[in-house]
Amino acid sequence: MKSATLLAERLRSHRLTAPTPTVEDAAHHLLAVQSQDFTAGRWALAVRTRGDVTLRDVDRAFDRGDLVRGWTMRGTLHTVPARDLGWMLEVTAARQRQQAATRHRQLGIDDDMIGAVVRAVTPALRDGGRTRAELFEILEGIGIDPAGQRGSHLLFTLTIDGLICQGPVAPRAGVTREQRFVLVEDHIPDPARPDDPLAELFVRYIDGHGPAGVADFSWWSGLTLGQSREAAARAAERVVEVEEGLFTAVRRPRRTMDASAVHALGAFDEYYISYADRTDVCAPEHLAAVGPGKNGMVRATLVEQGRVIGTWSHATATRDAPPEFFADPADPAGVTAALGRFARFLDD
Repeated sequence: MKSATLLAERLRSHRLTAPTPTVEDAAHHLLAVQSQDFTAGRWALAVRTRGDVTLRDVDRAFDRGDLVRGWTMRGTLHTVPARDLGWMLEVTAARQRQQAATRHRQLGIDDDMIGAVVRAVTPALRDGGRTRAELFEILEGIGIDPAGQRGSHLLFTLTIDGLICQGPVAPRAGVTREQRFVLVEDHIPDPARPDDPLAELFVRYIDGHGPAGVADFSWWSGLTLGQSREAAARAAERVVEVEEGLFTAVRRPRRTMDASAVHALGAFDEYYISYADRTDVCAPEHLAAVGPGKNGMVRATLVEQGRVIGTWSHATATRDAPPEFFADPADPAGVTAALGRFARFLDD
């Protein structure tokens, strides 16, 4: 597939040139949005939705229970439609558990410790949930030190075991970056359950990220190449193989006539991060500047006509700080407009 066609089709799949009517629709289409940076994860949904969506608009979707956040794949936090959390973890939890096993042994996390935590936190979460800090206080109260990532790994374990997730946004002045942990059985009363969860994961990935291949799905999902090939085989009748090993969705979203050529995408955005080979969207010589770096960070990017042309900072976007360009933009006014949209997103 020619590069220009590939990029145009990915922009369409990512709903950047075919935005959705609502935040919930954007989340359903992408299925999982990388969100360890909670502000960036919320912006990823807003930038794919029609009009000027605000942070508060996205937070309401969490507060209503339509969206949740959890460690759905690769040991990384993602925002997902609440109803899809359970079946996704059915596919990915075993692999995540395997990958975390060595670290858990180092931290002394075993079945006895996990059982003690479950018994302590379950009743505490019955009345509206608890913040991370409040849960860590409960751990300390039963003699478990949450320091050194132990607390975070215990919350990760309870999430992939299907007990808890991050739900309503904790209120505070300014841009809040915290949610309340809640019990899945209380917060998600009607979970979805597709007939073939493994095939469903592949189909939904291609719907929101195609054109893409098995290696891309393997990287995104954290599953092995063998599992990913099986997923593709089981989903064969529900995707289109446009050329050998490259898949797109059966139904393609319709582009809008006035779609911008420039997009200000947040840190860890799916358009950049969710492929095994990112050189389709970013020149090889600029990959290091975007990330992931040694600290695991992936910077916010400016994308023009599907290609990364520079980076910017969430923190300085509202203070007229200039982006760092790799190439002069063809549409400087489009850059200004894209960054202005993010500023309005924060200006609730």
